[in-house]
Amino acid sequence: MGFFSFLGRVLFASLFILSAWQMFDEFGEDGGPAAQEYMSKLSVVKHHLATTLAVKMPDLDARHVVAVNMVLKGLGGFLFVFGTPFGAYLLIFYLAVNAPILYDFYNYRRGEIEYLILLNEFLQSVALFGALLIFVGMKNFIPRRQIKKKAAPKAKVG
Repeated sequence: MGFFSFLGRVLFASLFILSAWQMFDEFGEDGGPAAQEYMSKLSVVKHHLATTLAVKMPDLDARHVVAVNMVLKGLGGFLFVFGTPFGAYLLIFYLAVNAPILYDFYNYRRGEIEYLILLNEFLQSVALFGALLIFVGMKNFIPRRQIKKKAAPKAKVG
């Protein structure tokens, strides 16, 4: 059971680690293609939040956002492989913040091809988010159960 648990964590984390590596490999002076995509998406989000909350939003450099995302995915995936809940929390934070920004299907009409593509990718992110929540829940539950099993009554000597 332990080997298959480790193998599952490696395969699951490889999605995030390989994505972070690809972002790192394409990262240049301009931030690469990921920064180009974030620039357009962040401007829409900033405008929406500024009009909704009536507050001036700070300027974010897309290169810094991409760098933070690389760290979250890479470090979170690496720590997740070794079974630490902190790695899962980093990946959960990454998905919770970035999925609504990157997969903005709500800006398109139903039936448009962009709507269907972005909705599909958003739902995949929700599935990954759910899997990470299950992992965190299992990590919090299993040690307590194992502690109860190990606490056996001592035999009386005498």
